[in-house]
Amino acid sequence: MGYDIERFVGYVNEGLLCSICRDVLEDPLQAPCEHAFCTACIHGWLVHHSNCPEDRQVIDVSLLRPLYRYMKNDLNRLQLHCRNREYGCEMVCSLESIDRHERECEYSQIPCSNAGCRVQIERRNLDGHLAVCEYRSRECPNGCGYTILSAEDTQHNCVAELRTELELLRSEMICRVEEAKHEMESRLDSQRRHMVQKESILQNEIEELKSQMSRMMSDVRSLMAAERQHRQELEQAELEKREL
Repeated sequence: MGYDIERFVGYVNEGLLCSICRDVLEDPLQAPCEHAFCTACIHGWLVHHSNCPEDRQVIDVSLLRPLYRYMKNDLNRLQLHCRNREYGCEMVCSLESIDRHERECEYSQIPCSNAGCRVQIERRNLDGHLAVCEYRSRECPNGCGYTILSAEDTQHNCVAELRTELELLRSEMICRVEEAKHEMESRLDSQRRHMVQKESILQNEIEELKSQMSRMMSDVRSLMAAERQHRQELEQAELEKREL
């Protein structure tokens, strides 16, 4: 379906009207015979027919093309009233920008955002409605902290809600304690493994040092023995020298 022609300001060229619904073209397509249609209108027509509704020439969906650029420009320049005119909106703008305006129009009827509320309200009045909506969420006036979402919730049992909240807090605390305990145990195990590993490395280093020290002592004893042998040989040579 096209745009209601009654919404437009001034004269609308006949060539910019849909040949099926006779309203101003919306999302237009053009047949090879140059007759133009709203996309929804011509697709619906071709479900049951195979020809142009104006001159009965055979057409197919594959033959439909976008509107000529000059016609598209003429269409976009048309001026029309906002669809919320009946609610008080006095905006008149081009067809090209009407969708953008209507998406943001303060007079648009929109649903209340509170779950369960079926009220349709103008966008400009939404904040005021939300402040008094019986489905708005608010805390219990008795101070138990319960969130009231509907009129039925005002009859809730504060003691029961507090008990439920307490149980939830206790469960959450137990879970957090268990998580902290597991994390601490994991850290202790990691540190213990690190200490054992480090101890093993130090033990190996000590054994290696002992082995090196043992070899050094053996070398020292060998050197001392060689020195005594050398001294004895010198003494013997000295005696032989004296005898000669």
